[in-house]
Amino acid sequence: MALFKYMQSLTLSQDTNFDILRDPGSDTRDAGIYRCEACGREVAVAQGHRLPPGTHHTHAAGVGTIRWRLVAASAH
Repeated sequence: MALFKYMQSLTLSQDTNFDILRDPGSDTRDAGIYRCEACGREVAVAQGHRLPPGTHHTHAAGVGTIRWRLVAASAH
């Protein structure tokens, strides 16, 4: 889980981009932290770059497939 210390550094957003589950290798609209919905692993991705491929990490049997969700976006 992404951590933070100062609440004033974050802003609550209702942007529906946070609701989208993305496949490995997908393009990103926003720079930020993305979390694998199955295992919780997080990665930072620059705007316009691709999410890690399906070979980035593996899951134990029964954990589920790799699907990425934006959890913290960088505001420019």
